[in-house]
Amino acid sequence: MLIEKLVGVESRYDELNRLLAEGSEGGNFAKVAEYAKERAALEEIVARFHEYRVVLKQLDEARALRDDEAMRELAEAEIPALEQRSGELEATLKQLLLPKDPRDDKSVIVEIRAGAGGDEAGIFAADLFRLYTRYADGRGWKSEILSQNATGVGGFKEMIFEVRGKGAYSRLKYESGVHRVQRVPVTESAGRIHTSTATVAVLAEVDEVDIDVPEKDVKIDTYRASSAGGQNVQKNATAVRLTHVPSGLVVTCEDERSQTQNRLRAMSILRARLYEMEMEKRQKAEAAERKSQVGTGDRSEKIRTYNYPQGRVTDHRIGVSSYNLPAVMDGNIDQFIDELATREQAEKLAEAGA
Repeated sequence: MLIEKLVGVESRYDELNRLLAEGSEGGNFAKVAEYAKERAALEEIVARFHEYRVVLKQLDEARALRDDEAMRELAEAEIPALEQRSGELEATLKQLLLPKDPRDDKSVIVEIRAGAGGDEAGIFAADLFRLYTRYADGRGWKSEILSQNATGVGGFKEMIFEVRGKGAYSRLKYESGVHRVQRVPVTESAGRIHTSTATVAVLAEVDEVDIDVPEKDVKIDTYRASSAGGQNVQKNATAVRLTHVPSGLVVTCEDERSQTQNRLRAMSILRARLYEMEMEKRQKAEAAERKSQVGTGDRSEKIRTYNYPQGRVTDHRIGVSSYNLPAVMDGNIDQFIDELATREQAEKLAEAGA
């Protein structure tokens, strides 16, 4: 079964090479780009398959040599290493053949909103924003604020920002959900521990090619941007509010001084939200990707607790805790993401009967 799938992939890879050659000659650059992208996704599978076939051939030859008395000792010495390598390659190939989320390579838009807890929830939202920007810095990704609504006490009611970098979605998608913090707020004079929450939504950033948003479906309103205290800070109407009429989605952006820039940013957020809605609808309708047991995106799901008095961070989806809370708040969250990705992959392998 595995070999049959791999032979099919190899055949498609060879066909793509032929189509690329024909497309280059015909000058159909759009098709060439499409074929090149598909071929790139198959390259590693084909390379590993070639190595796998070589190892299997060597293993068959070594086993056959056991019947030769003169070569038996040499064959017996080679077989264990070849068996181990063939097993490793087989496991790798099974993983490579798993369906990939088409969003994994994309950049993301992260939306953080203060939940229960008043001002403390807003401060926690700001802490999470810092956590993710530090994480992005550590991976060489670029972060940029798209929209924010400050509370005036060092926090945010809402923070929307972009993280640009290949594979950003494949890592940050596991952060969607409800984050809970337990600590003594700076505004608490009696020293009592409070519990506050913030919700995180991670959306794959999409191009116009990925989703079509007709102009007639979007109502555009402009208004004057205001400060955290509600005072008008600009005389010109540079802030933009987009309303997607069919869905009722509303996006506002007022951070830029240019109305054009605010409109472009708001459109980027709207497109990402609509794409996310479409993906969720498709997954439910086709049941192609059932909700993972470890959780990868239910925004009502409580995913992690940050307990300051005990210096502990616990991810409830996988039961993993870190006792280095300062490091986690400084962006060191790979231990959680790695485990979540590993468990999700194991589930997919089990579903595929691999």
